[in-house]
Amino acid sequence: MITFKQPTLEDRPQIEPYLKKVIDRSCRFSFANMLLWSEAYQMKFAIIEDSLVVSSERKEFTFPIGADDPEPALRWIFHYCEEEGIPVRLIVSEGDWAYLDAHYPGQFTVEYSRDDADYIYETKKLIELTGKKYHGKRNHINKFKSIFGDDWSYEPITAENKGECFAMLDQWAEQNEADSDRNKAIEVGVARQFLELLETLNLQGGLLRAKGRVVAFTIGEPLRKDTYVVHIEKAFAEVDGAYPMINQQFLAHVAGGYQYVNREEDTGSEGLRKAKMSYRPVMFAQTGTARRIQEEHK
Repeated sequence: MITFKQPTLEDRPQIEPYLKKVIDRSCRFSFANMLLWSEAYQMKFAIIEDSLVVSSERKEFTFPIGADDPEPALRWIFHYCEEEGIPVRLIVSEGDWAYLDAHYPGQFTVEYSRDDADYIYETKKLIELTGKKYHGKRNHINKFKSIFGDDWSYEPITAENKGECFAMLDQWAEQNEADSDRNKAIEVGVARQFLELLETLNLQGGLLRAKGRVVAFTIGEPLRKDTYVVHIEKAFAEVDGAYPMINQQFLAHVAGGYQYVNREEDTGSEGLRKAKMSYRPVMFAQTGTARRIQEEHK
């Protein structure tokens, strides 16, 4: 009998080899992301027919991850859903959908969620910020530099300065009223775990200091050979230029060798969408839900 369980650090050696087989640039194929968001989204995993399958709180399953042949695991999912009397709903990438549509023609429909689409950028452009399209970003960075002069610095996050990032996160949470906003509270909790497990998960972090005070920090990791992913980015909104400055500095220091950077999704936030679009994404890593047609009409 196959049992799904919430991932833990101890499951990393079992899960990660499947994730590393994926060529998709979506952040959902990062073990750190899966681990630290699993409680919020009630994600559980199982190894089925030599494939990684993740289930969600909405009784959806991922298309088999890292499978040389996804068919055996797909058949298991179909049988399980039939036995449980629930519709077959699969979380798919564009590549997954191409396979599903080719092997089960006319049996499924797919709907992509704009809110869940990861923003992919050219790393070089986000570091150099040249041209008219990035004029506003350069202005904000120049404003930051004019305000603080030489009294600012970028530093990698280490055991010695991590405590200051925790303190900054607490202040950010208070300013953004996270105690009265469930989604903000979850976001802050996950950011705290990313900081706590920085070294354990082999993540990279950077902070921005101005007049001795930490005003921004960010955390990321290599995702694919050509793609870096930024998981966490926090800055004080009242510090003009802090967000574009930490973005530029972090990428310049850790991600210059990667063609692309994934800055994750906007979760449907209008303000966040506007900010992410202003950096001019070159593509999106889309995530969709594939549904079996006849079941949706029952």
